[in-house]
Amino acid sequence: MPEPTKEMWIEIANTFHTKTNFPNCLGAIDGKHIRCKNPKNAGSLYFNYKKFFSIVLMAAVDANLSFIAIDVGAYGKEGDSNVFRESALGVKLYSQQLKLPDPANLPDDINNPQPFVFIGDEAFALHTNLLRPYPGRGLTLTRKVFNYRLSRARRTVECAFGVLANKRRDGFNYEDNNAETNSMDDIVSVGTGARTQGTQVRDYFANYFMGPGAVPFQFANI
Repeated sequence: MPEPTKEMWIEIANTFHTKTNFPNCLGAIDGKHIRCKNPKNAGSLYFNYKKFFSIVLMAAVDANLSFIAIDVGAYGKEGDSNVFRESALGVKLYSQQLKLPDPANLPDDINNPQPFVFIGDEAFALHTNLLRPYPGRGLTLTRKVFNYRLSRARRTVECAFGVLANKRRDGFNYEDNNAETNSMDDIVSVGTGARTQGTQVRDYFANYFMGPGAVPFQFANI
């Protein structure tokens, strides 16, 4: 897959906002456990928390359900944000080598330019360029709305994985293959805490969704 240019990132972000109402979004990320037979002499490296052997497929997806980047091969026992951090996309993101666009104002907001971000679930660590939901119960209305808006946009990667899991390839008969090799399951959230670096960015987005970035249906869905 070619590495996106700044122009391609901006196009991805514009499409995300049009289709999911989430601005400055460069992609939704998620990881899936792909069942496999335990390789010889591998011990428990591939044995995951759901009690089966797997390798991890990590991916970033745009709003059109197209895969932007994939990384395959992490041990099944790895169930936290380290899988993403050690992937090709994660390494470049955290080392600031992705050629991301400069921070830009959110639509209808001229107060403070915000960074472009990826979005993920609770299994990912908060970062300036990676947003995850607010954790815990008893959340304020602002935080509940943010979690809903993020979840709504993040469904793109779940849908993309669903298409991938159900697709039949030319010349390949799934009935001839062991069912264990086709199933994909979510990565468990393990030991992930919010990073101070991304707290202000998430809070800004949360307040924006209660102001100029609000949509009429958000309160009916929390």
